[in-house]
Amino acid sequence: MASYSDSRRVHPLVEKLAAYSWRLIAIGVVALAALWLLSRLRLAVIPVVIAVFVTRILAPVHGWLCRHRWRRGLAAVATILAFLLLIAALGAVIGPILADEAGSVEPAVNEALDDVEDWLVENFDVSRETVQELRIRTERYLRDLARTSDGDVVGAATLAAEVVASAILAILLTFFMLRDGRRFMAWAYERFRPELRPRLRRAGDRGWATLGFYLRGAALLGVVEAIAIGLTLWLAGGSLVAPVMVLTFVAAFIPIIGAAVAGVVAVMVGLVTGGAGTAIIVAIVALVVQQLDNDLLAPVIYGRALRLHPVTILLGVVAGGELFGLVGTILAVPVIAVVINMVKELRASAAAVPTPAVADETFDPEPA
Repeated sequence: MASYSDSRRVHPLVEKLAAYSWRLIAIGVVALAALWLLSRLRLAVIPVVIAVFVTRILAPVHGWLCRHRWRRGLAAVATILAFLLLIAALGAVIGPILADEAGSVEPAVNEALDDVEDWLVENFDVSRETVQELRIRTERYLRDLARTSDGDVVGAATLAAEVVASAILAILLTFFMLRDGRRFMAWAYERFRPELRPRLRRAGDRGWATLGFYLRGAALLGVVEAIAIGLTLWLAGGSLVAPVMVLTFVAAFIPIIGAAVAGVVAVMVGLVTGGAGTAIIVAIVALVVQQLDNDLLAPVIYGRALRLHPVTILLGVVAGGELFGLVGTILAVPVIAVVINMVKELRASAAAVPTPAVADETFDPEPA
């Protein structure tokens, strides 16, 4: 009897939950340690991720040159130089316009916020202190995006040095990825058992294709939204069109949050520079454009490869911002999408389920 009671003193459900709990705790500790390490190594991690993104953008050009008998190293140098010259040309064209108008965006937004604050206080049962506290918290959150992961404010000189160093490192990494991407991936696959290599290669191909879908889709959606909102702001009698268009384009790379912020800024600018009528028109067009993008254009442009739940996107953007600041908010969603699709491919390969949708994409700067 004693042995029977001793064996039954812990309920089987409790025992099972305990077994799962300590395993989940161990996994959580390892995951948190990995995220902490990545945040501490952000000066190395962020250039690597950016280099992968730029390599994916330049891969078709590099592959075309290689197919026309350019040496891989020379093709990589020519591709990167052409990319940098294109950026410099765009900066020379857009830079002076932004320099003339960008300084007026912040005063215009602050003036519009003051008007909204007065309207809320005068027409609703809201105290001015409550509205000002909300503004302070929002401004504090936006400033926190420029902080390091350990909470120290990045000074102007330190930030400039980090940006320059990261840019140089990203360019060098892009060169080596373009030139040696095929050999590196072959070496990486050879580190695993032969029976695992086909599955890993298919997972890599799917991740590479997913990244391409995201970059092309985000850029196209950004252009559509920037043109629609900028043209509306101009036709409705507002000004500061160029900065609003640039902000709208960049914000397209931050799903949900980016579009909302860009839309609010556009409405605020319209309110100050064109009046209430302009702000209303811009707000209506911004809402319509975003709904069309989310419901019509995005599913067609992105396809099934980037259908992520909004909760996943929100948590990813917030986590990326907390770990890596503004760069983290921009890179979080594509990184999550790539990882999720690679895991899906590994599971599908294990179940012998073919994925022909990405059969024409290879995880290589020069597709075979």
